[in-house]
Amino acid sequence: MPRIIGVDIPGNKRVEYSLRYLYGIGPTKALEIIEKVGIDRNIKASELTPEQIAKITKILQDDIMVEGDLRRAVDADIRRLQQINCYRGIRHRRKLPCRGQRTKTNARTRKGKRVTIGAIRDKTQRRLAASAKA
Repeated sequence: MPRIIGVDIPGNKRVEYSLRYLYGIGPTKALEIIEKVGIDRNIKASELTPEQIAKITKILQDDIMVEGDLRRAVDADIRRLQQINCYRGIRHRRKLPCRGQRTKTNARTRKGKRVTIGAIRDKTQRRLAASAKA
């Protein structure tokens, strides 16, 4: 298992797929990196030489923002949106979708588990709720 910028990438997969395990690298960026270094696309990550790993690491450190730096930048962007009280910042603060999706139905990933608000019509459920509060 080769280690690149503090992340173990799977050695049993092809390099173009292994590089995607780094935060901030997708299919296109992975192929760009492979072309810059001059590696065959079909080679497995475990077959990389130390020189090739060093070249990949140098490209990632110099040209592309990945892992911790990218995470910090994204967090700072979201914090800035929240501070200036723009619409997207408010949506982030309330943990709701920011990009115009409907929320009357769906949006469960963002909103979390469904919480019933209002009167409980079933008497047994009402007793359970009352005993839970007490």
